[in-house]
Amino acid sequence: MIEIDHLTKAFGAIKAVDDVSFKVAKGEVLGFLGPNGAGKSTTMKMITGFLPPSSGTAIVAGFDVRRNPIEVKKRVGYLPEGVPLWPDMTPRAFFEFIARVRAFAGAEAAKRIGVAVEKTQLADVLDQPIETLSKGFKRRVGLAQALLHDPEVLILDEPTDGLDPNQKHEVRELILDMAGEKAIVISTHILEEVEAVCSRAIIIARGKIVADDTPAALAARSDRHNGVTLATSAPAAVRPALEALPDVAAVLDAPDGLLFARARDGKSIISQVSAALRGIDAEINQISVERGRLDEVFRQITNTPSSHA
Repeated sequence: MIEIDHLTKAFGAIKAVDDVSFKVAKGEVLGFLGPNGAGKSTTMKMITGFLPPSSGTAIVAGFDVRRNPIEVKKRVGYLPEGVPLWPDMTPRAFFEFIARVRAFAGAEAAKRIGVAVEKTQLADVLDQPIETLSKGFKRRVGLAQALLHDPEVLILDEPTDGLDPNQKHEVRELILDMAGEKAIVISTHILEEVEAVCSRAIIIARGKIVADDTPAALAARSDRHNGVTLATSAPAAVRPALEALPDVAAVLDAPDGLLFARARDGKSIISQVSAALRGIDAEINQISVERGRLDEVFRQITNTPSSHA
């Protein structure tokens, strides 16, 4: 559904996006991650036809964004980082305007507006001026307009920005409900959101892709992957028993008086740890295996100048 080939965008001497290539299939939810200024929003703007690329191509649903920009826009729902909403308009009037732009009228327009409003739970504020709405409601208005024409491709830049925890959960559930029928790209700084809804994640830094994998595989690059955290009343006995294990790289003090056994090269150590604990007289109150931490991997990858995917 999305084919990006050597996409580049330069602003003078600065390359905001530098030779980026990737594909997104129907049914995929791609998390597009990176620090501020990495080139995420610029890439999304080029995919939607909002910005022309300096070089390279972007094909959306079979149409080139430069040769067939209107055909691309018909098939894309776009939620930009700062949604251009008219403050004196009501959401109802705004959606009616968007419906006309999308060439819907009469009963068909009303039906599509009704579906978008229901999905984003905006019925209670439909006739309030947009300027009186909270940041969270404004974000949901922006999301509703992106969904109104039931697009094949969704490009969502920080879709849960400004939402409270309940609203974030609702939007994530909505994305998951739509995932099977669309290709969805989400830019976000909330890494738990990536783990919750994304089937794949791309990390971009300094305009280049530095990682492309599933969230679970990226988290597995963490030094904490397969490590074991435990609570014991006898740390003096447990620590040396763990340190003697061949696949334990180190035993560290963790918050709340816990011990953390770091796995060597990410190997599974839980069976070794369990066997060692059975061999000593120590009460174990809690034990868990770490999956790895995406935030740790994100910092490591984006802070390394010569990172590679």
